[in-house]
Amino acid sequence: MEISDKYNPQQAEQKWYQYWLDNQYFQSKPDGRKPYTVVIPPPNVTGILHMGHMLNNTLQDVLVRRARMQGYNACWVPGTDHASIATEAKVVAKLKSEGISKHDIGREKFLEHAWEWTHKYGGTILEQLKKLGCSCDWDRTRFTMEDDLSLSVTKVFVELYNKGLIYRGYKMVNWDPEAKTNISDEEVIHKEQNGKLYYLKYQIVGSDEFLTVATTRPETIFGDTAVCINPNDERYTHLRGKKVIVPIVGREISIIEDDYVDIEFGTGALKITPAHDVNDYEIGQRHNLEIIDSMDDNAVLNHHGQHYQGKDRFTVRKEIAKELEEKGLLLKAEDYLNKVGTSERTGAVIEPKISVQWFLKMGDLAKPALDVVMDDNIKFYPEKFKNTYRHWMENVHDWNISRQLWWGHRIPAFYYNDAEDFVVAETIEEALVLAQEKSGNKDLKLEDLRQDEDALDTWFSSWLWPISVFDGINNPESEDFNYYYPTSNLVTGPDIIFFWVARMIMAGLEFKKEIPFKNVYFTGIVRDKQRRKMSKSLGNSPDPIELIEQYGADGVRVGILLSSAAGNDLLFDEDLMLQGRNFGTKIWNAFKLTQSWIKEDKPASPEALQAISWFEAEFNKTVIAINDQFEKFRISDALHLLYKLIWDDFCSWYLEAVKPNYGETISQEVYDKTIGFFGDLMKFLHPFMPFLSEEIWQKIANRNTDEALIITQQNSVEDYDKKLVSDFEQTKEIISGVRNYRQSKGISPKEKVEIYTNAPLFENQAIIEKLANVATIHFADKTDKPSFTFLVGAVECSIPLSENLDLGEEKKKTEEEIKYLKGFLISVEKKLGNEKFMTGAPQQVIDNELKKQKDAQEKIALLEEKLKTL
Repeated sequence: MEISDKYNPQQAEQKWYQYWLDNQYFQSKPDGRKPYTVVIPPPNVTGILHMGHMLNNTLQDVLVRRARMQGYNACWVPGTDHASIATEAKVVAKLKSEGISKHDIGREKFLEHAWEWTHKYGGTILEQLKKLGCSCDWDRTRFTMEDDLSLSVTKVFVELYNKGLIYRGYKMVNWDPEAKTNISDEEVIHKEQNGKLYYLKYQIVGSDEFLTVATTRPETIFGDTAVCINPNDERYTHLRGKKVIVPIVGREISIIEDDYVDIEFGTGALKITPAHDVNDYEIGQRHNLEIIDSMDDNAVLNHHGQHYQGKDRFTVRKEIAKELEEKGLLLKAEDYLNKVGTSERTGAVIEPKISVQWFLKMGDLAKPALDVVMDDNIKFYPEKFKNTYRHWMENVHDWNISRQLWWGHRIPAFYYNDAEDFVVAETIEEALVLAQEKSGNKDLKLEDLRQDEDALDTWFSSWLWPISVFDGINNPESEDFNYYYPTSNLVTGPDIIFFWVARMIMAGLEFKKEIPFKNVYFTGIVRDKQRRKMSKSLGNSPDPIELIEQYGADGVRVGILLSSAAGNDLLFDEDLMLQGRNFGTKIWNAFKLTQSWIKEDKPASPEALQAISWFEAEFNKTVIAINDQFEKFRISDALHLLYKLIWDDFCSWYLEAVKPNYGETISQEVYDKTIGFFGDLMKFLHPFMPFLSEEIWQKIANRNTDEALIITQQNSVEDYDKKLVSDFEQTKEIISGVRNYRQSKGISPKEKVEIYTNAPLFENQAIIEKLANVATIHFADKTDKPSFTFLVGAVECSIPLSENLDLGEEKKKTEEEIKYLKGFLISVEKKLGNEKFMTGAPQQVIDNELKKQKDAQEKIALLEEKLKTL
């Protein structure tokens, strides 16, 4: 068999991925096996692969490939989300560059452009996931705007409305003036910004006195309908029941009292603008204040803004401050660090706005969804996220589900007569019947009905994802749905625990009376070395495809997983990718070494037999530990265990023990065992490094398609020989001790040495003799010659010093080592002689100090004996 000198990742990746596709190894159909189902967190349809996707999908692929190799019917459903705000913003921008306005061409024409954009860019990220090695069932790829998924959304909306859980209300919302839509509280990102705190003077009606009010947004004074003071603020007792004049506006407004006002902040007086602040709105509701909305949907002042009409809010902020100063109504403006709400999607500063929107009542849905997590019917990994989840669920608000967008699932509400009369139905034909019944007007026609212009929040389709991808809303008795649902595990980021995880749990319990998944594994956030979240805007995120091209998909997968402990942020370092690639090179070189051996039908050597027995035990021990880590979703830890097993135990110890000396042959029996071990290691490596492992597996033997590694069962292990493992740890220490002697004394590895020991025997004597190049081991004996002595537990080992050594120099080194150890022993015994330490320290700490004392005493005794010999 021809083995290339270097492993070529690009060639192997393309070859084996196509092989897997051609043989339909990723496909899943219901059968008699137990299903293992994972649904992909659907990325934005117009998105491209970033480091977060890379981490998340690598973890999913590891879990899915492992389940496939454990005999499960693994089904990983891929797909994309229509991403209303992001996609519409891109299409609007494209049209604008062509001189086209969204509103000029109308809804239908705009949606044609949106679909065209989606078809052009929608498959990019899924194709990139293939380069990473993701073993999704691509025949099951779904898109949230597909006909049957859209029908699911409509059905659910109608059902919830008919239950009284969805309602239309006039409330304060978070308005994104760039996207021209409201967004949820969870989509508002609060950022610290340097601004100004303006102190405005409001004249008391019928007096020359002024009441000073502090605000960060002077442009909102056109919507002022009251000034509020705390009833306990003695400074303003004389102003109760009086009125003030709004600066510039000239409107008289009342001074009201409310406990909400913070006496310590600013001047202790708060201007109330119910249309432009959430808290002001609540105060306005309590005091029946007028609501004056002084801005349009573009955050531009309307007619209420008087001579500022038509100007942007931030332009007005500067200009009105100047006018107030000229009129003597600005007391001062001081620098102020303020937390400002911004849109997660566009980055625009949010404008609180009163608007008619659709809402979903969350209280009744949240309670059972909280219970299943708190009772561990759904388990969170790491468990710490249960507290985050509980806090949000116990303080949940009604979900604002409508968005002022055209791209998305249109709200199935149909208006007739005037804007306040409407019905909710799955189709306009059903709506007509309902409208006729509701109005008592049988003459109503289809053309008399007008569907709501708004689309639903993107998450309103995503919360159905585990159900709708199997058509469980429209066809709950389908074979696919009943076989694959509920799904097994969900891998996602903690940043969407509220957007998506909580809502999927609610949907599963509400519509199917079942949990949607059994476990949720929360990944960390990928950050740079400065702990900044990676993003395009910061320019701190590498291109994942370029990393794959440079280090290979396997190298990137291993690199990113080695530093990705569950739920902890990953500090990205490109050296990790290099480490992953080097790991692959190490494995390839080890395989290449085995293929260079000349085999012969002869008895196995003693050292080879010892190594085979040990490695079998070590392998079984590690497999048990790896499986345990997977059960705890500690995937990075599982990889670390496998990394050590392959790099240290197999390559550095086992292969060195069994490989034939130069010019010699290897026993066929030993070779077969070694290749068997290699194959077993590839089974456990495959989920992490699928391409390299398949390449080696196929080169080990001529395989049929039903013997491909991707569908080969992993070893089932329940126990291991603990004594063999323990004995070999002693073997390693003895060999390391001899090697340390050679290194410290400059002795050639080719020069044989002798060992004198007080041990009755060494379990792996043949291995020690080979790997440490030992001529003779003298058991239960001592040497009178000057020697190098070291301890392995209670076993004392001495190596007679080479005749070429400078005994005077050796004596000097030994005296210095004794002096150091005696100084160390004094410090330990001083601590042990301290009554305060002995009575106050934990027993574990005291035991540790006692062990230090004993070790130092034993080493000093050995060195003093050595010094006498010298």
